[in-house]
Amino acid sequence: MKPLSLTVQRVETRDLYLWTAPEHLRQANVSQKGDVYSYGIIAQEIILRKETFYTSSCRDRNEKIFRVENSNGMKPFRPDLFLETAEEKELEVYLLVKSCWEEDPEKRPDFKKIETTLAKIFGLFHDQKNESYMDTLIRRLQLYSRNLEHLVEERTQLYKAERDRADRLNFMLLPRLVVKSLKEKGFVEPELYEEVTIYFSDIVGFTTICKYSTPMEVVDMLNDIYKSFDHIVDHHDVYKVETIGDAYMVASGLPKRNGNRHAIDIAKMALEILSFMGTFELEHLPGLPIWIRIGVHSGPCAAGVVGIKMPRYCLFGDTVNTASRMESTGLPLRIHVSGSTIAILKRTECQFLYEVRGETYLKGRGNETTYWLTGMKDQKFNLPTPPTVENQQRLQAEFSDMIANSLQKRQAAGIRSQKPRRVASYKKGTLEYLQLNTTDKESTYF
Repeated sequence: MKPLSLTVQRVETRDLYLWTAPEHLRQANVSQKGDVYSYGIIAQEIILRKETFYTSSCRDRNEKIFRVENSNGMKPFRPDLFLETAEEKELEVYLLVKSCWEEDPEKRPDFKKIETTLAKIFGLFHDQKNESYMDTLIRRLQLYSRNLEHLVEERTQLYKAERDRADRLNFMLLPRLVVKSLKEKGFVEPELYEEVTIYFSDIVGFTTICKYSTPMEVVDMLNDIYKSFDHIVDHHDVYKVETIGDAYMVASGLPKRNGNRHAIDIAKMALEILSFMGTFELEHLPGLPIWIRIGVHSGPCAAGVVGIKMPRYCLFGDTVNTASRMESTGLPLRIHVSGSTIAILKRTECQFLYEVRGETYLKGRGNETTYWLTGMKDQKFNLPTPPTVENQQRLQAEFSDMIANSLQKRQAAGIRSQKPRRVASYKKGTLEYLQLNTTDKESTYF
């Protein structure tokens, strides 16, 4: 005697082909339209209360399967469904079942249409007052299924919105390529970049300004400046690395290499930032001049993600240190550029304007010829006039007094200290991120 499991397996395998769509018999695959065909075969079996794929013209199962599979342009072979003897109310159901047998899968209805058609037909068959217990159960199951579909669709949309929000936040913290690698692989391979351009800037006299300002006024000042910087950065192929106190660091040429574009984009961005600072004025200290120093340098650099909690995309190498030295040895309202960056700009079609500063001592590198970037030949920038040596010395000596006078004028005019206005900024839908750390860099002191 054969085991029952083997007998059942053979019966299931043999019967399965009677429900299989002709296109699936020819090519072993699956599709929703093929499932519609199988549904039509089952429906015919239920309507006639007979065997699967019943037809009086053929009783052999293998022959039925062969004729369905090999129609060869002739009239498709299908089971019996007696439309001539069907009542008027039953005719629509029969036609629906026949449409599920169409040889062309695209002509078959989908399950949504089948469900809608059946609901309409059974609604004419039964009045809800006289419907049977089974009809009520089926109707309620259909309602539950529809409600469940709507609920799943609604939750899916909420999930997608939350996922997109998380992605936008990740793209603010890390480069897009780095986020993609972290999501796909779980880690980011450190890379060595042969040539990148790095930008540094800081605010002259920032420590003194902080001394005469409330914490909220310092935060508002940096936030107003950095939001404008960020807006400028968005229009160039650059990556904002970080802000530490009043220091602002940007790089180009990583994590996506861009040929010589890194020097061009950083140079244009620096000119736009300096042009903006020429029109910027503090709200809580009106009339006080705000100066920044900018340093730019090009060279090789290593980069990678460091840390598990609050991971950062960090840059390493002598190029980073030299760019920082270019900023600290620069002058207010000037863009201090190294010879390597100027050499790259000369290789491009863009014609930048610059002046030779001369020999500058850079710690760790010695004396090098550096330059002042002053503009572009084919584009006009409204750059502020750099202070003279006398004006710079006067500001250094009188900066504290100027702040005190500005505070007295504000007090006399009846302007009160600003209240915290960023506590609920998230309600506007725009989160504002700012790192405010103390710094002991000598370049921020007078």
